[in-house]
Amino acid sequence: MSNRSLHLKKISWLSSRILSDNVHGRFRRSITTPATCLAPSLDGDMNIGSKTLVEQRFSRGFASVRRVSRASSSSSPSSPHVDLLSFIKASLDKLEGPSHHWLNRDFGNKQLFKDKGTYVVLAGHLLDGTSDLSGFFEKLKLLQQRSPGVCFMGIHFSDQARIADDRTALAELILKEYLTFPVLLSEKEFPKTSGEVRYIVFKDFKNPLIYEEKDLDIASVVKALDSLLTQDTEKSKSVRLFTNTWSKQAEAIKESHFPSFFQDLLLYFPGCISADEVGDRLFLSDTNHHRIIIFENSGKIVDSIGCFPGFEDGDFESAKMLRPTGTLYDEAEDCLYIVDSENHAIRRANINSRVLETVYPKVIKKTGGLWSWIMEKMGLGKDDDTTVDADTKSEEFDARSLLFPWHILKRDDESLLVINKSFSKLWIINLASGEIEEVVEGFSKIIEICGQSITEKLSVLEHMPSNWLQQQTAAIASFKEQPSASLLSSFTKLGDDIVMTDIACQRVLKLNRDSGACSSIQFSNSGILGLPYWLFIPLERVFNLANGVQEAHLSHTQELRLLPGKISIRLNIEIPPCTELVEPIQESCIWRQTRGAISEFSSAGSAVEPSEKVGVSQQWYDELDSLAKEIANPEAAEEEEEEDVNPSEVDREEDGRIHIDCPVKTSPGSSELIVYAALYLRLARNEETESATQEELARKIAKILKPVRNITTMKEDLFVNLLSKSKRELRDIVFIKPMHVRIRLDSKDHPKADNSRDVILTDSSVEVDVSL
Repeated sequence: MSNRSLHLKKISWLSSRILSDNVHGRFRRSITTPATCLAPSLDGDMNIGSKTLVEQRFSRGFASVRRVSRASSSSSPSSPHVDLLSFIKASLDKLEGPSHHWLNRDFGNKQLFKDKGTYVVLAGHLLDGTSDLSGFFEKLKLLQQRSPGVCFMGIHFSDQARIADDRTALAELILKEYLTFPVLLSEKEFPKTSGEVRYIVFKDFKNPLIYEEKDLDIASVVKALDSLLTQDTEKSKSVRLFTNTWSKQAEAIKESHFPSFFQDLLLYFPGCISADEVGDRLFLSDTNHHRIIIFENSGKIVDSIGCFPGFEDGDFESAKMLRPTGTLYDEAEDCLYIVDSENHAIRRANINSRVLETVYPKVIKKTGGLWSWIMEKMGLGKDDDTTVDADTKSEEFDARSLLFPWHILKRDDESLLVINKSFSKLWIINLASGEIEEVVEGFSKIIEICGQSITEKLSVLEHMPSNWLQQQTAAIASFKEQPSASLLSSFTKLGDDIVMTDIACQRVLKLNRDSGACSSIQFSNSGILGLPYWLFIPLERVFNLANGVQEAHLSHTQELRLLPGKISIRLNIEIPPCTELVEPIQESCIWRQTRGAISEFSSAGSAVEPSEKVGVSQQWYDELDSLAKEIANPEAAEEEEEEDVNPSEVDREEDGRIHIDCPVKTSPGSSELIVYAALYLRLARNEETESATQEELARKIAKILKPVRNITTMKEDLFVNLLSKSKRELRDIVFIKPMHVRIRLDSKDHPKADNSRDVILTDSSVEVDVSL
């Protein structure tokens, strides 16, 4: 885990210098692709009268007919589409109104919505059980990834009778589908717009373009967006067509601000799992945390893959994925194949060397040194720094491209079978060439190819309790013909046990096939996961946020005036009442950073490889201080060298408080010590929690996790409802309580000796009390 901390420190010096600069729009690269005839052409001024565009077929395999209509610009004020646009515009600055409520809007980002701009809205009854909602959302996500300059949102039409139920159901939907665009809940119905789910594209709240067919090809919407955005003089808003599915600008990686409560749980949508039966290991896709957790059958975590949402190869600490799902362990190669769902890619993790690489698409990475690395982190790397094989850049993206894969199987030693969530498409990928050999569409045809493998694996479900299996199927099912097929990647065998993910309760269950005993896996050694990515600020996030950085909530600040020299700072942390530490906090869960005339040092350092993190001038001062101390008191210097060099810097006393030591060296001037820590807690088992109801326990967790580090529209009551609905033992839930402490120091000059020439060296100690 020292490698993971090292990566944080590598970028801390650069990120701290651009926190206050708004450079998002100044440096964003414009990436354009020659437009191709994928959809009906639109008039240049976009002022089209009320009409239905001529039905067209396209030469690139678009077999179905597409129909688009344009609302008239001369419509009366009572036109339903005009009324809808007015309603949306009026709700932008209000979290709640007489007839609307925003579910997952980030009000901390003022640039999210504006009166002038291009919008894509998914409107209708989003909870209609007869529609393939995953298909709608996948299309909108695809547009969102490739069009960072466009505002996306969803609108669900409800009524007063079912508004409470719809709010809870929409919250579950947002968590399940990981929707990063805001969803508006409306109690106001609009004739001709509130029925079927449809896409509405418009610019500056004028002349909406309505796409009414649920199976509409996404290329038509792309064409409309291209026509709208080309009118804008800002090149940074140019839309990128889908010439390939692997590359995205850094600013396109967005996260939902809604589920901040769930983000602080140990697991957040544990979607899929697989096993290495020989090595007694399990590989859990912690999907919405964008990582793979490797743990033993006992629950002990031994490693993790992935550090941050994105797309990047490298060692486990620096590699990035975006919602990993299905996994497949290859015993012969000791590697793990991973479906990187929202990167539309297949990755391979070498367990022995701890390196993640991309199998599909073929990525050719050109190395260019430190400066190229910095430019790439800022999203300013050259287009030819990362390229793909020419065959991958096929223009027939609609027919062959890997889009939102979910499940993975191995047919033989030469090919992988990759299936999407709805079992509507199968991709056969050649491992040697890294290319798609064949694409199969339709469930019946997919079963012809891999039906035997699917049936054999699903047969294990016969051992599962029927009521529990029904609950899991309802939570994840996205395929109605055979609902149990949706669970294909959600369980695995390991010895006499069946291990299965429980996304409704955010946990992993284990069922013994002989005894029938079912239990929840209790994870240990969670400190190996390190400091969660959402608690610190990587360079990509600093650079690409247009409205400043949303840092973790500040737990404590303090100002100190001390003499320069060595200062032993001890943080005494009091955890929230009715909670307990799951296990002692590890150093890997702590990140210390120093700024100004201060440096961090550790007694665990050595003369060969000092642990100090200082500049050249600071080292010069420190060397003078050390030399003066040795000359003044050589015996004390020898005694200091003989002291234990491996003391624990994290301790816990009988009073229940956690103690974190932060020894530093200061020189005259102003400085700051910043400490981030992740405390893994759970509710304590005592008289108070024993007598509490399920709702009271859920509310206790909600109050502890209340996400004040960013502005979110998720209400505490909604989180309590979702947690209570899970009907699990809430005292077993492990959650993360973040700590963020800033200590500002002001050090005067060294005191002078009586002869006015020599300086007096001082050692100080201070304790800082922090209450969470």
